[in-house]
Amino acid sequence: MDSPQILQFVDEAVYTNTGKRLNNLQRRIIAGILNRQRYADVAETYGYSSQHVKKASHELLQMLSEVFGEPVKKSNLESVIERQINQNINLGNKNSFKNSNTISYINNCPNPSTPTPDESQPETPDLQQKSKNQTKIETIDKLRQFGLSDEQIAEALDIPLEQVKQVELDDPKPL
Repeated sequence: MDSPQILQFVDEAVYTNTGKRLNNLQRRIIAGILNRQRYADVAETYGYSSQHVKKASHELLQMLSEVFGEPVKKSNLESVIERQINQNINLGNKNSFKNSNTISYINNCPNPSTPTPDESQPETPDLQQKSKNQTKIETIDKLRQFGLSDEQIAEALDIPLEQVKQVELDDPKPL
């Protein structure tokens, strides 16, 4: 995931738990931590005092600890976010995917956004099936981005391996 997607994920998690959105400074602090910047660098880049950034960082990390249900520090923010993202990958059947493999990086490949369906119109059975198929294709692509093999994806989604491999044949992605 790239930085805007990570910030969006954290913002949604914070909003879901607190009803508040991340402010600009909080977003900059998270991005700075993920880019291995010191608080002084973040302060200088955006015109804040170092003390203000340190105080805001402390409050932010406490809030994220509450939101994510585990201690969050500058040193473990990236791994906490990775775990939370992995726990929240939606498989289209309202279950959460809990990856048993360790993912040691956040994939910085851009992920095109998908249009949101118009929820004012009820879906017909054909549209529901197309929607489920599209969700499955997107899920397979997302799991591949996280570095899972087709065999692992088939097992996680409980679908035949050939169906996973077919996605690549049906929907080739440009390099």
